Amino acid sequence: MSDPFFRPATAGASAGTSFDAGLRAHMQRVFNYMGGGLALTGAVAYLIANTSLANLFFAIGADGQVHSTILGMIGMLAPLAFVLYMQFRIRRMSLAALQIVFWSYCGLMGISIALICLAYSGSDVARAFFVTAADFAAISLYGYTTKRDLTGMGAFVMMGLLGLIIASVVNLFLHSSGLQWAMSIAGVGIFTGLTAYQVQAIKQSYDQSYGSDANSKMAVSGALSLYMSFINLFLSILRLMGNSRS
Repeated sequence: MSDPFFRPATAGASAGTSFDAGLRAHMQRVFNYMGGGLALTGAVAYLIANTSLANLFFAIGADGQVHSTILGMIGMLAPLAFVLYMQFRIRRMSLAALQIVFWSYCGLMGISIALICLAYSGSDVARAFFVTAADFAAISLYGYTTKRDLTGMGAFVMMGLLGLIIASVVNLFLHSSGLQWAMSIAGVGIFTGLTAYQVQAIKQSYDQSYGSDANSKMAVSGALSLYMSFINLFLSILRLMGNSRS
């Protein structure tokens, strides 16, 4: 496995400086994409949750809980199709097509986040967001600066993620609040560790493709992975800190 702080062996001082500058620019593009995606998701969620558009996607049932309409269910499932399409077609897609899919995915995710905004108070959502942002910033800095190889941790958290997915499916039938609480605690740990691993992996991908045009597309795919970790970390923290209206 390549050293995350690798510099081309043939490079002199000027080439090393060029590599460092290129890496910083690449990471900035990644986080700019991610931040833009989160802003788009938040804008769509706010628009839906605070206007009559909410009636197209959600309805209040006789039990007083917020339920998705058919259009809402389609809107919440659509991002999965977009992300799978992006993962399987990324090598064949142009940069422009990849960007369109990325922004479409982030926009559609706003529908799901709107449901969260309706289920929790605005103060709960805001508090969970700021805690998530602080956690994410700290662990991203660690992933960027650490000299430790995080491959082992990446494998461990991916196994934890698989377990979390299985537990989520099981809880669809059990409706256990205790299991939901445990899953939220596990989710915070899993997505925090996954973020550190992903940041280091993004650095390594730049290392391995240094000097090629592939890094433009890798910036988008890297942003997608960090975006998904942020969203899932946010949801886990919100479930722990917030009081659902449902």
